[in-house]
Parts: sequence; structure tokens; C-alpha cells
Amino acid sequence: MKLNKEILRLSIPAIISNITVPILGLSDTTISGHLGSELYIGAIAVGTMMFNVVFWLFGFLRMGTTGLTAQAYGASDNDECRKLLVRACGLGLILGVVILLLHIPIRWLLLLLISPDGQVADYAADYFNICIWGAPALLFNMAVMGWFLGVQNTLIPMIISVSVNIVNIILSLCFVFLFNMGFEGVAYGTMISNWVGVGIAVLYVLKFYKWRFPRICRTDILQLSDMGRFFKVNTDIMFRSACIMAVSLTVTSIGAQLGALTLAANAIIMQFFILFSYFMDGFAFAAEALSGKFVGARDVQSLKRVINRLLLWALGVASIFTIIYIGGYKFIVSFITNEENVIATVDNYSLWLKLIPIATVAAFIYDGIYIGLTATRQMLLATFLSAMTFLSICFIHPFGGNLIDLPQNHTLWIAFLTYLLLRGVMLGLYTKRLLKNIVKSR
Repeated sequence: MKLNKEILRLSIPAIISNITVPILGLSDTTISGHLGSELYIGAIAVGTMMFNVVFWLFGFLRMGTTGLTAQAYGASDNDECRKLLVRACGLGLILGVVILLLHIPIRWLLLLLISPDGQVADYAADYFNICIWGAPALLFNMAVMGWFLGVQNTLIPMIISVSVNIVNIILSLCFVFLFNMGFEGVAYGTMISNWVGVGIAVLYVLKFYKWRFPRICRTDILQLSDMGRFFKVNTDIMFRSACIMAVSLTVTSIGAQLGALTLAANAIIMQFFILFSYFMDGFAFAAEALSGKFVGARDVQSLKRVINRLLLWALGVASIFTIIYIGGYKFIVSFITNEENVIATVDNYSLWLKLIPIATVAAFIYDGIYIGLTATRQMLLATFLSAMTFLSICFIHPFGGNLIDLPQNHTLWIAFLTYLLLRGVMLGLYTKRLLKNIVKSR
């Protein structure tokens, strides 16, 4: 019972925090869906994908920081916790500036890879050009939230994330409908809200350290042994993120090549995946914090118990979502857009959105466990092999259309769900060996 309470104490604020993100995605897609053309829905899908591709690659700023900090916290090493905060935040700001400096070639490359239709490409480029100015802010916020998760606090990341997303939604609505800024108003809302988040994050860091900035000691932070582990973990996560990015980019690219209508329908189906993923990430965040704490404290029995409990909670939530998606997907789709041709297209592919929860649940939970254990090399291998399977299904023949007697977009969703299912299966199979290795190292 105590362990269940601890899981819920960590996961509920994370779920509340995460659910504002798909609500934000739904808000942006809904605003675009009422601007008079499916081109805007497609442009939001492409523009958001371009923006996310850049920052998924740097997801290690949150994930790696959480795992390493949780282990230092479990070992009661407060000095290492402080150093990890400074390293992660400093790296986030530096990478954000580099992205700004390189944003023009990055934009060109991403549009080349996705290859959307002409008007969709123009709108997506405008969206990206505005959002990218929030890059340093977003990466800084990722580092701070990852650190707070590591010290077993999901309430502060919730406050930061919810505040940023509420500000984003309000600003986007005001810019588009009150100030008549059109499609660009959505992008300005996203960019400005990220900088608002920086101010909130800094205030909470100062509060944590009793209104003093954390002590920065250059010799401690740059110790080769500590930095070596920091970059090893984060490099594995970065390459893993690159694999995930390649899959997501391919989904959007194929959808774009199949036409604006298919692209818009896929963007809406992806919102079902995102909605479920952020619920699951709430439990994955709890897995990161608790597994990291227990391995840092060398408490293997508690680690085994928390893994089993997390899997049970996740399966329960996945079952609820499956029921909701089967019975209520038409209502959700009609809320997102009033374009009848888009609604009809989504209905043709509704089978795949109904299978999303069961096919993907294990990948989320095991990802959280492996991040907490900093078993990042195994995560990278599982993600790489799953991504190769996805690409094989898609491209043995163009989009897989001639391999199995299914329309091209059906094959795309088969490949995507197979990729997610395989990731969870491989990580689950390796967990027993991983736990044995932890016992031997005690």
C-alpha cells in the first residue's frame, strides 16, 4: 500500500503536467482546423514535427538528468545533485544558442526530408521560424524539470509545465482570434510561453536552495570521471532519441507524400497516441524517479516490487483508454475538426487508433525503468532494432503497399504500432538479466 501511494504521489502530478501537452496539441490543431482549410492542420502537423525533431534529439537533458540525479538522491549525495543541476542547465542554454545559430539549415533539411506540399511547407516554415526562438528556454526548462524529477518531486515540474501550456493556449487564442494574427499567432504563443517557463523554473530552483543560486565550482563540475558518465548516459539517450525522431519523421513524411488529406487525418490519429502517451509518461516518470532512487540506495527488493506495481498500474490505464477509444473516438475527432472529408478519412483508419494503448503500454513503462537505472545502452539497442523493423515494413516496397495487400496508410500504421510493441517486448525480456547484474554489483 505504501508503495502504491508513492507511485501515485509521483505519477499524478506528472499526469496532470503531461495532459496539458496533448491538450495544447489539440488546441493548436483545433484552432488550425477552424481557419478554413485542411492545409493549416497539415502545416501544424509538419511544423510541430519539425520543432519536436530538434528537441527530441536533446531529450537527454531531461531523461539523463532524472536518472543520474535520482541515483545521487538515493545515495544521499547532495553535492552530486547540485553539480548535475548546473551541468544540465548550462548545457541546455548552450545547445539552445547553437540551434538558433543553425536554424536556417536545420529548417531546410527538415522540409527536404518531410517533403510536404507547397502551401503546407510555407506555413510550416513560418511556424518553425517563430517557435525556434524559444529553443534556449525550452532546453533549460527540460533540464530543470528532469532534475526535480530526480529529487523525487513531480509537483514543481507539474507547475512549470501546466503554467507554460496554459499561457501558450491563452496567447495562441488571443493572437489568432483577437489580434487577427492568423496561423502565425499559434507559433508566437508557443515561443513566448517557453520564456515564461524559464522565469518560473528559476524561481523554484532558488526556492529549493533557500533563495540562493546553487554554488558553482568549476573543478567539481568538470571532473573527468563525473563528466564521462554524464556524457555516456546522455549520448546513448541522444542516439535513442534520433531513432525515435527518424520513425516520427518518416510517419509524417509518408503522410505528407500521400496528400494533404491523409496528412491531416494522420495528424489527428497521432493526437490519440500523444494523449495516451502523456498519461503513460506520468507512470514512466514515477518509474524513473523510484527505480533510480532504489538502485542508488542498493535496495534491489524494493526495485523489483516497484517494477511489478508500475506494470499493473499501466495495464489498468491502458485498458481504460482502449474502452474510451473504441466507444468515443468519433466524438473526439469531431471536436478536433469540422472538416467532413478529414473526419471520414480518420474513420477509415480508426482500427489503429483503437489499438494504440495495448500496443504501446510496455514501451513507456520500461523506458522509465531503464532511464532510472541509467541502462541507456540497452534502451538504445532496443529502440534501434525496433526502428529498423519499422523502416523495413515501410520500405521493402514503397510504403509497404505492395508487400501486404493493404492501402499504403494502413501499412504505415501497422509499422508504427509494431515498432512500439517490439520496443516494450525487448526491454521486458532483458529486465530479468539487468536485475541480476545489479544484484551482482552490490
